[in-house]
Amino acid sequence: MSTREAHLDDEAIRASRQDGTYPRPQLMRPDWADLSGTWSFAFDDAKEGLSKRWFAEPAFDRNIVVPFPFESEASGISDPSFHPVVWYSRELDSADLDEAGFASNRRLHLHFGAVDYRAQVWLNGVNLGAHEGGHTPFSFDITDAVDTSRSSQLLVVRAEDDPLDVSQPRGKQDWRLEPHSIWYHRTSGIWQPVWLESTGDLYATLVHSTPNVPDGSIALRIDLNRRPAANVQLDIVVSHEGNELAAVSVAARDLTTTTVVSLPVQTNGQAYEELLWSPEHPRLLDLRVTVRENAPIGTAGTVADEVYSYLGLRSATVAGGRFLLNDRPYYVRSVLNQGYWPESHLAAPNAGALKREAELIKELGFNATRVHQKFEDPRFLYWADVLGLLVWAETPGTFEFSPRAVARMTTEWTAVIERDLSHPSIVTWVPLNESWGVQHIAHNPQMQAYARSLVSLTRALDPSRPVVSNDGWEHVDSDILSIHDYEWSGDVLRGRYLDRDACESLLNGIGPAGRRMLLAGQDIDERPIMVTEFGGISYASKQVPDDAWGYSTATSSDDFVDRLDAVIGALAASSSLAGFCYTQLVDTLQETNGLLADDRTPKADMATLRRVITRSGPEA
Repeated sequence: MSTREAHLDDEAIRASRQDGTYPRPQLMRPDWADLSGTWSFAFDDAKEGLSKRWFAEPAFDRNIVVPFPFESEASGISDPSFHPVVWYSRELDSADLDEAGFASNRRLHLHFGAVDYRAQVWLNGVNLGAHEGGHTPFSFDITDAVDTSRSSQLLVVRAEDDPLDVSQPRGKQDWRLEPHSIWYHRTSGIWQPVWLESTGDLYATLVHSTPNVPDGSIALRIDLNRRPAANVQLDIVVSHEGNELAAVSVAARDLTTTTVVSLPVQTNGQAYEELLWSPEHPRLLDLRVTVRENAPIGTAGTVADEVYSYLGLRSATVAGGRFLLNDRPYYVRSVLNQGYWPESHLAAPNAGALKREAELIKELGFNATRVHQKFEDPRFLYWADVLGLLVWAETPGTFEFSPRAVARMTTEWTAVIERDLSHPSIVTWVPLNESWGVQHIAHNPQMQAYARSLVSLTRALDPSRPVVSNDGWEHVDSDILSIHDYEWSGDVLRGRYLDRDACESLLNGIGPAGRRMLLAGQDIDERPIMVTEFGGISYASKQVPDDAWGYSTATSSDDFVDRLDAVIGALAASSSLAGFCYTQLVDTLQETNGLLADDRTPKADMATLRRVITRSGPEA
């Protein structure tokens, strides 16, 4: 296929124009079936389900609404007490299989967005496999377990989540029975979408795109489910708003095919910025990959699979004490987002809530968000891509340092980078926060080596973004030097961060939280400096919980705005800071320090909040 400007078929799927319901937005297929809704459910506190073969003959005594954790109201169970083992079952009827496009010559796949923490899955009593990792996706080819003599197929899931196991990456999920301090109710079991999908025998399992802005090209990696036979071809089409920008065909000879697609339109140095992605101009390019069998290059062959994705042309780097977006200094105006809803916990109450979250952040005047202690649902990342919102992606931390915790963290971190690498909205990776899981890193060489290894692993998997080794303090190898500072006095903050000398003085000593800022071998050089947690002003605009708290307390809406203006104004006055992240977006249980109440209503006039927030950096 030749590279040309041509209008594509109006009926073609455009991944950049989804409605936000598809669970895996950067690897779309038209045939899929959503399995959300009512499932049968049982607690297994005696851990007897395996020995009693519940996977073959379930007789569960409850119903649950999937994909909501049983601890939440949205699930219909609403039991936040300890239940380490739970079971689910659902009949897959012919309508489910038909909607997924399953036929005699097709393969049927069962997908899980996330199950916290360990899952085992059966179909018609056949063990499909297991998965460990509470925030990462997994799937099974269930074709051979489908029994065509049955009117429906019995799907059974066992989920195990030990609330006392602090070697699991658990983030803000409390290990105590009731939420305390900064920790929240648990999110156990199925908490992201479950769906069916059909493919041919040969199909794409991953499409990664890494843009090279100066070169005007895109590095692509396409994985197949198996090593292809001879004469398998990948046809790749890149387009924008229906106009073809590039089209190439490459031979697929192994499980992974890599190629570089050049975009001729980007050779015009006076016009190349017209296609770049940024929060102000979130332009997305569509990507279609067609897998063809029996197709020597230049021939049509047989279509084995076709998938749809999208990407954004942008770069995210650091230099000269600044964060650079598309090689230009960009002031990061961010807000901490826990991604928690009172009715559904870490699970979004619906797909629309994920879009609304991104919209609210933008409406408040922020251009970025730090998703805190959670790998967020990919559908949120889709809306961040579409609406133009920078994202700092952060691991949910473990609370102990042990070989088991290290293995679990590195496995899950690797999986989420694989899942999310192609989202243009993600501009920074954060593998550790406030020394969680490495509490004695200042003195323990093993913990220091572990933190450095996480940074090296991240850069090995994705060298295209900055990495923060340990957000807040005790940095060992960070591209951005981040500081957590909950000082309530604007005058004190102003003095701490007024210029580069003031910032470097703080970084070279003991930080605001009484922790060392830089550990041995970490130099300041010309790295950007950001205050990535501050504020935390408590103001309960609705009912005040008994254990309500924040880092300072406002007595009225006006007082809240005044305090907010003081701390943001102090950081805005700095000639050295490259950005900030305010704590936090939404009230979360006992934490009443949100800009919005837990029902997402603002604590002051939105225009007033936006005016205060946007006093630093470019207008959103």
